[in-house]
Amino acid sequence: MSISAIDESVAQAGIGGPSLGDAEFTFLREFVLQQCGISLGEHKRQLVQGRLLRRLRALRLKDFASYCQILRDDPESELGELASAISTNVTSFFREMHHYDFLIETQLPLWLQQKRNGGRLRIWSAGCSTGEEPYALAMVLAEALEQQGSSVDAKILATDLSPQALEAARKGVYSIDKLGGVTPERRRRWFLRGEGSYDGLACVHPRLRELVTIQPLNLLHDWPMQGPFDAIFCRNVVIYFDKPTKQRLFARYASMLSPDGYLFLGHSESMYGLSDDFDLVGRTIYRKRDK
Repeated sequence: MSISAIDESVAQAGIGGPSLGDAEFTFLREFVLQQCGISLGEHKRQLVQGRLLRRLRALRLKDFASYCQILRDDPESELGELASAISTNVTSFFREMHHYDFLIETQLPLWLQQKRNGGRLRIWSAGCSTGEEPYALAMVLAEALEQQGSSVDAKILATDLSPQALEAARKGVYSIDKLGGVTPERRRRWFLRGEGSYDGLACVHPRLRELVTIQPLNLLHDWPMQGPFDAIFCRNVVIYFDKPTKQRLFARYASMLSPDGYLFLGHSESMYGLSDDFDLVGRTIYRKRDK
């Protein structure tokens, strides 16, 4: 899941419903830290209360103690909904365009040349949110494949923890005003514009769906895929993880990357002092170190 800043703009006063007590908030803080790697300070109490009241109403629960009991009894059943409730997914098509430029101008032509005789090309969008990132990656990948007339086995894995984000990504339908980062040429090439009751909406081209596999995944739990990946995009995800969680995650990413594979982080994220497995080669672009 692309976990960005907990939304400070949520009203923190005058919220109706049960209050979040000390014991319940302490449990939730420990649970979220353990399961999601997010540290919630005391100043987040009212915000968490406001966000989770929606879940209490949806589940028809009378208080936060009942909600905490659900998490104790069956944490996996509610983890995705909890993460969605307390986090804000902020994403867009071709966000941080210099990452895509690096792929287009440097790496994709090189990889496709290297893998032309039966190789595999794999990219992972870790924290894909509502799908804009993996579909943008699919656009530049499809264009590179066409330009080189390549038949390389190329795929993009897109994962997230949020059920709502994954549902939106699988639908691949976006309002026209969400396509601001997409050039007119790419809009015509890679989107099907809605008509009638679907006016104002655009659906991603079937070719992009062919390239993207969307799956639920908690980055802090076991990973079923084996890799290796040529590139991992994990942007605006780790910024609110604590230091030990970041260190473990970067080490796991290194183990999943091909030799000289690349890790792309968000503009506010850094690997400084957290890993010896990578070299910084561009703006928040890291290459796996050859050891």
